[in-house]
Amino acid sequence: MPPTDASTPASTDTASAPTSNEDTLELRLPDDLLAFLSEDGDTRGGRTEAEQEALSAKGELLDHLADWGPVVTPAGTLRLVPVRLERELPLISRWMNDAAVASSWKLAGPEDVTAHHLRAQLDGDGRSVPCLGLLNGAPMSYWEIYRADLDPVARHYPARPHDTGIHLLIGPVADRGRGLGSVLLRAVADLVLDRRPSCARVIAEPDLRNFPSVAAFLSAGFRFSSEVDLPDKRAALMIRDRLLRDLM
Repeated sequence: MPPTDASTPASTDTASAPTSNEDTLELRLPDDLLAFLSEDGDTRGGRTEAEQEALSAKGELLDHLADWGPVVTPAGTLRLVPVRLERELPLISRWMNDAAVASSWKLAGPEDVTAHHLRAQLDGDGRSVPCLGLLNGAPMSYWEIYRADLDPVARHYPARPHDTGIHLLIGPVADRGRGLGSVLLRAVADLVLDRRPSCARVIAEPDLRNFPSVAAFLSAGFRFSSEVDLPDKRAALMIRDRLLRDLM
């Protein structure tokens, strides 16, 4: 069960978490973008047939997240792309080594530390899917979409069938502290509800002491439900209900 938040001084744009460019005169593109220039434009994200079949076979627990498609937000078009370790590991590991992120995600260190965290999900049964968030085509966030009712966190709160949890990390420092986290949290929570008809609510469990994170979830249409004692923190159980989504 991963920690759920990485705070920044101004906001929780690095908000939810689970329990590393050089400029040249040759106009070098940012490393964040280079990996994606090799994509073949296929809607499957360049996966081979075998990779796609394997992903589909274990995608049922989250209603085939890989096929959810983009969502339009006030900040632009967001797409969640399931992580491919060999492609995204350097980028995600670099983000995890940011000082503001490391204190909450606790995945700082060599790439092997982040790789171990990602493999635990990628080699699992599909109850948790790590994703890269592309905003207008640019990779700028890391997400974990998971079945909270099938996760160890379910032992610590009154879980309901198909509860779906989200963790969020905003990577680039320039994208933090300007309210983008709340915009994306609302968009992804609503995307979950749209693509998972059996899911009645989306949950998150930021550290109760992380006031900016809790505030970001409130701004994103979540409500504070209760305080929850988790193994690594006292958390604020935040819930976005299907029945209340048009009111909050």
